[in-house]
Amino acid sequence: MYTLITTISVWAIPTLICFILVYGLIKGLPVYETFVEGAKDGFGTAVNIIPHLVGMMVAVSIFRASGALDYLLAFMSPVLSVLHIPAEIVPLAMIRPISGAGALAITSDLIEQYGPDSFIGRLASTMQGSTDTTLYVLTVYFGAIGVRKIGYALKVGLLADLAGAIAAIIIVTIVFG
Repeated sequence: MYTLITTISVWAIPTLICFILVYGLIKGLPVYETFVEGAKDGFGTAVNIIPHLVGMMVAVSIFRASGALDYLLAFMSPVLSVLHIPAEIVPLAMIRPISGAGALAITSDLIEQYGPDSFIGRLASTMQGSTDTTLYVLTVYFGAIGVRKIGYALKVGLLADLAGAIAAIIIVTIVFG
């Protein structure tokens, strides 16, 4: 099973890129020009999110350095150990619905500390892709169209984030545990 997943992982992105290129060429689209235009937009986006990313990394570092995170994890550790959930992943599960930049900072820190091929690294990566920044989505998208009553959407969004986090834990445990 592990070999199959590794093989799929290695070939998935190159296959997708080749498919997009061939499809664009068949349709007669200016593939290279479109790519360059998208790269320009992506670079601008990356530059714009750097201050937010740095701010969230500092906030997460302060939260950890203050000892508040350690107290929270110590309080939760009996339940987490019974459920076989690594305590290191809890901050990611908590911050992901609030901030994508903060979640990325935590994921980067976990991968740097434990490695990308560790159980925690894989779990963090999977959780990053299995959940969403619910509060950001509600604020930006609902605000853009003038929706004021977001109570049900908030509940459903946070429930979906919880389901995504639980699914990530279960699937990574089954596949890589």
